[in-house]
Amino acid sequence: MAALGHQVLWAAFGLSFVFGAIAQRTHFCTMGAIADIVNMGDWARMRMWVLAIGVAMLGFNLMVGMGLLDAGKTIYAAPKLLWLSNLVGGAMFGFGMVLASGCGSKTLVRLGAGNLKSLVVFVVMGVAAFATLKGITAVLRVNTVDAVAITLPTGQDLPSLLAPTLGASKQKLALVIGGLLGLVLVGWALLRAEGRSFDALLGGVGSGLVIAGIWWVGGVLGHVAEDPNTLEEAFVGATSAARMDGLSFVSPVAYTLDWLMFFSDKSKVLTIGIVSVFGVAIGSGVWALLSRNFRWEGFGRVEDVANHLVGAVLMGVGGVVALGCTIGQGLSGVSTLSIGSFIALAAIVAGAVGALRYQMWRMEQMI
Repeated sequence: MAALGHQVLWAAFGLSFVFGAIAQRTHFCTMGAIADIVNMGDWARMRMWVLAIGVAMLGFNLMVGMGLLDAGKTIYAAPKLLWLSNLVGGAMFGFGMVLASGCGSKTLVRLGAGNLKSLVVFVVMGVAAFATLKGITAVLRVNTVDAVAITLPTGQDLPSLLAPTLGASKQKLALVIGGLLGLVLVGWALLRAEGRSFDALLGGVGSGLVIAGIWWVGGVLGHVAEDPNTLEEAFVGATSAARMDGLSFVSPVAYTLDWLMFFSDKSKVLTIGIVSVFGVAIGSGVWALLSRNFRWEGFGRVEDVANHLVGAVLMGVGGVVALGCTIGQGLSGVSTLSIGSFIALAAIVAGAVGALRYQMWRMEQMI
């Protein structure tokens, strides 16, 4: 079990390292993609992001169809649909990522390239996220938005929901639904030349494959049918042994701070999420150094500090409430065909558009 744990963690670190390098090289960024459309009408980075979703969806559902993975073993496809949490948390996260100049993954990418503003966002977002997992805002979360939910008879992923009605197996439906929807997304992304550039292909295909790769590491390589210690099914390297981990960057940032602060506590162990946080930052830093784009950057104005602090808090709280970020829900979650993930993703986009409009209004007031 110890040897398997090392394999899982090193594999997750390697894949996240690649993700960080790709994101630094191609400027892969959800917030940037939305901002490009709102501010300039440029869809190039959005096509890159949609391509990543399509590739991740194809990869995940291919593995489901082969019987290697089960969406029900993820946090995203549980029977309890927290639709209000997905909506409220997603909107908070989307608004916050604009104020903080990027989502959780972009924060790590910028941090690796020498951006000290991202260091502040990293710490504040992690503290806010941990408080929403186990602290004061966790109590508020559980007693408000989490209390409004729909309990479904099956998992909330589309194959599980449709299987009883259509009389088909979840594996077959995952292949059909995930395959068709994934191909549609890939086709739309590649429809125009801007989606077929080298950077768009590298960022989209590369990021999507990393998402699928992390699912394979957590759900196949790390899967143990019977843990010799508990005699129960387990996923080695996962935050919770009962569920497999996908790539995400809000709760893992919180657990990274927890691991660093309580390192001597033997109960604090490395997980796929924690090593992925280090992997993305280091991968981005290595590429920034090799490409000579590494440079120190700090705050210029007091308002800039305030925006990043507020944005970091909104991302930390919102990311936990929504059960994920632009990577956690927008790529990993959506790849499972989860209803809650589609709701959270739509709310994140709406929140980001609202924040961009707010920033434009602020600029007009200053003229």
